[in-house]
Amino acid sequence: MTGGWLRAAVFGAMDGLVTNIGLIAGVGGGGLSRDAIILTGMAGLVAGAISMALGEYTSVTTANDQLEAELAKERRELERNPHAEAEELALNWMERGLPEDLARQVAYFLKDNPEEALRVHAQEELGVVPDAQPSPWTAAISSFLCFSVGALIPLISFLLGSDSLWMALAIGGVGLFVAGALTSRFTHRSWWTSGTRQLVLGLLAAGATYAIGKLIDGSTTAL
Repeated sequence: MTGGWLRAAVFGAMDGLVTNIGLIAGVGGGGLSRDAIILTGMAGLVAGAISMALGEYTSVTTANDQLEAELAKERRELERNPHAEAEELALNWMERGLPEDLARQVAYFLKDNPEEALRVHAQEELGVVPDAQPSPWTAAISSFLCFSVGALIPLISFLLGSDSLWMALAIGGVGLFVAGALTSRFTHRSWWTSGTRQLVLGLLAAGATYAIGKLIDGSTTAL
């Protein structure tokens, strides 16, 4: 088990990339200086990382609280009517093809082992393992750190002294492809498809903010 950090890390990095690529493209399109772009990017990094961490913490905590409520309900049902719960479990197994005698034997054996019965019922009915839930703190810290790394990538060339917006966006594009490819771990898509899709979506976001920055720059110049 990854303790909730892997998904938060991958998607945190990807969000950091998209957020700061969009910010940099927008203010770069608006004609701001290198220093202003760096300031904007760093502000986006800090604000976004904090927001992502708080969001992950709240999301995982809420999911865990909901699971605890479901487990408490299941525990009460096992205490109040263990026979009916054992029968329900046996019927579920029989529907999946398990021989009736074996299904009832195992289900009624579990009836006399409350904690093990709770674990099995949680897996069968809720689809979860009670003692393997993600840590909200782990998810929050992973998201914070990886968002920061992702948001830093399109700033690298500026921090090294370059004034080229296009170089920064190109570096960010590479980061987008890599982050997208990593998400294939959670899907049935190939790494190439996932990487390309994320790159295209990130470029669309950058294109939109760049166009807005150009429009705002043009309108303020005309005033």
